[in-house]
Amino acid sequence: MARVAGIDLLPHKPVSAALTRLYGVGRNNAKILLDRCQIPHHIRCKDLTEAQISTINSVIAKDCKVEGELRREIDANIRHYIEIGSFKGQRHRKNLPVNGQRTRTNARTRRGMRRTVGSAKPGIVAGKPAAAPAASAAKPAK
Repeated sequence: MARVAGIDLLPHKPVSAALTRLYGVGRNNAKILLDRCQIPHHIRCKDLTEAQISTINSVIAKDCKVEGELRREIDANIRHYIEIGSFKGQRHRKNLPVNGQRTRTNARTRRGMRRTVGSAKPGIVAGKPAAAPAASAAKPAK
């Protein structure tokens, strides 16, 4: 099994598709990477030689930020936005969409499940019947 940048690649997949399992490597980057290493795109991971795997590893280590290094950089950028108090930082802090997306009806992934507010009638707790009138509980003595 081929292991690149600490991630095991699926043996039955073509190398160009299997490299997309790496965080920070998409289809386009995988094809560029394979062109740089002079490896055909259609070859399966199980058919890679040790020399080809080592060239892929060396090119990724030299030219690309992937996995932990990229995640740390992105987290540092977000922390910087929060510290300087920018609009993006405020949106990150409130767990809302950052890049100007609509939030009135969408953004459910970012905002979480809906919380119903103000739909119950006054004096009635949602899901429970109304309480018995107070006048019948205390009858005046004759």
